[in-house]
Amino acid sequence: MNQGTSSGRVLVIAGSDSGGGAGIQADTKAITCMGAYAATAITALTAQNTLGVHGVHPVPVDFLRLQIRTVLDDIGADSLKTGMLHDAVTVEAVAGELAPWTNRCPLVVDPVMVAQSGARLLDTDALDALWQHLIPQATLLTPNLPEAAALLGRPVESGPDMPEAARRLAERAGTAVLLKGGHLPGDALQDVLASAQGVEVFEHQRLPTRHTHGSGCTLASAIAAALAQGNDLRTAVERGRNYLLEAIRSTRPLGRGAGPVNHGWTVDPERC
Repeated sequence: MNQGTSSGRVLVIAGSDSGGGAGIQADTKAITCMGAYAATAITALTAQNTLGVHGVHPVPVDFLRLQIRTVLDDIGADSLKTGMLHDAVTVEAVAGELAPWTNRCPLVVDPVMVAQSGARLLDTDALDALWQHLIPQATLLTPNLPEAAALLGRPVESGPDMPEAARRLAERAGTAVLLKGGHLPGDALQDVLASAQGVEVFEHQRLPTRHTHGSGCTLASAIAAALAQGNDLRTAVERGRNYLLEAIRSTRPLGRGAGPVNHGWTVDPERC
């Protein structure tokens, strides 16, 4: 795998997954295995495993601000990534802290709304805050189909609908959009990148596994790592998708539900 021209520093602002498959844990693993450096600011603690989310405990917003400011004032960042932000107050706080940085490094916004198990991870009143405060700062927005439907106010019901939905969302957001198609049925899957360069469809065959927990967090963080390493947006998306596909292909089942992807597939066993 091409590791880019430098290691790259990524600050991730997201929730913690005690099961280790999604959230901050997935972000840190993906960024590290892409050859970049991960720093974190935790927005909420969750009690979850492969069967679902059993509790959410938000981090006080003043302490969240302090985490972000402390990291950026010392370590800095070459890219930024947001995941679970939980409520409008958190969205506004994060957007305020990142504002001085988003004109100098890219921001990947993964609009995490609902866990794979169905648990809601973003309050409904936070959508307006996303549109008003955070999305205008983004370099790339990475919604899945239910998230895109919430952002657009209408469902995206089929693969042929995706390019137009991605284009409309990118136009409204004023930024690039990677619309992920994993929620659609069928053996052929597609993701659609809409940017200033146009609309491009990436296709692959569905891999025969239910163990895809954390795939959205993983993809967004892998892309953020590639951007931190100086890759252009399309190359970063391609590298991130390739990393995720192999992480799904090589997954090792854990737990009794939907297990995590294998973030560590890039690690050479001979170095361990």
